[in-house]
Amino acid sequence: MSTHTAPIPSAHADLPRWAGVFPAVTTKFKANEDLDIAEMERHFDFQIQNGVHGLVTGGSLGEASTLTLEEKLEVAATALRVSAGRVPVLANVSETSTRNAIRYVEAAAKLGVQGLMLMPAVLYPADTREAMANVRTIAQAAQLPIMIYNNPVSYRVDLKPEDMVELADCEWLVAIKESTDNIRRVTDLRNALGTRYQLFIGVDDLSFEALALGCEGLLAGLCDAFPAETVALYKLMQAKRYDEALKIYQWFMPLLHLDVSAKLVQNIKLAEAMAGVGNEHVRRPRLPLVGAERERVATIIQRGLDTRPDLSNLF
Repeated sequence: MSTHTAPIPSAHADLPRWAGVFPAVTTKFKANEDLDIAEMERHFDFQIQNGVHGLVTGGSLGEASTLTLEEKLEVAATALRVSAGRVPVLANVSETSTRNAIRYVEAAAKLGVQGLMLMPAVLYPADTREAMANVRTIAQAAQLPIMIYNNPVSYRVDLKPEDMVELADCEWLVAIKESTDNIRRVTDLRNALGTRYQLFIGVDDLSFEALALGCEGLLAGLCDAFPAETVALYKLMQAKRYDEALKIYQWFMPLLHLDVSAKLVQNIKLAEAMAGVGNEHVRRPRLPLVGAERERVATIIQRGLDTRPDLSNLF
């Protein structure tokens, strides 16, 4: 039950209610750092075939900071082509200026993306007034359903529950990806806002906890290498089969920790490569893992591969 006293405005009545597993897909590169469209086509289809409920392109894990606007649009167009309406495609918006963000979202809307994931600010640590103004301006320009990506740990901007209440009159805002790394925030958001927004957790190793507290979705990283296991965890939690879900989560946890790292891109691309569903190519200044660091991460991944749970009789 919500504890707020004033009525909370509703989202636009015709906008979707997103739920489920939405992988933040990696951007695939060739060895020379060019986009690898064929590899992305294979990987996006692999995700959908394994039951994910949406795709999010060009996020932090998608190496957005290294992509040109045209490349971001090309990745989104690839996802739309592969999806062919099977799942929604959300394009992440993480431009360093509102003006550039508007150019991007207008072009993405013309492509036909079903929605956006929007960072309130990226390089500049905007204050609350600036961040909310940025969200409103971009939402009005896009006129598409939007998931607000709140990640103060990485980007030093935190839109708190009271800020989300103030933004609730913006009808294009339908969901929140919460990545504060503070699981209390899920309940605080629900108490402040009721069901005004769909809540997604953006921290892989808080998935079980967040779903148990009522989050509708996972904005997931290790899903890129292990989509079937991620979807199984989500479905078991929705069915309140907590004991079975916990067994998968405990197996998954060492892998999920790899998402909470400055090198999450290299970690997850190594996991994709070792699982046979991708490669380790990144775009500089990132470089693939080497030496003892790579050995440590590879050991975790290999242990996970060797002990994968049997999902065949779960559903």
